[in-house]
Amino acid sequence: MAELAANAVLHGRVPGRDFRLTLRLDAAGALRIEVTDPRGDRIPRIPDLVAEEAESGRGLRLVMAYADRWGVDRAPLPCKTVWAEVAPDRADP
Repeated sequence: MAELAANAVLHGRVPGRDFRLTLRLDAAGALRIEVTDPRGDRIPRIPDLVAEEAESGRGLRLVMAYADRWGVDRAPLPCKTVWAEVAPDRADP
């Protein structure tokens, strides 16, 4: 889920302000990754199609592929929080 932090650096940066990374593990073992940045006016969206040779535009698609859930919450203005949750694999060995 490093893509969330990379997107905050690339798209959510404001000079003199950083992003905040929060990790939470619930009682069931699900991990929630939250990245809050100061660009609440820039809500992430999934690009319709990314050209095969493009060097960017795949980050949220990777998050979607690996996360069980993800989303965007408005944080105290002017911020937003992009989050993803990953549940533990419950497959028997």
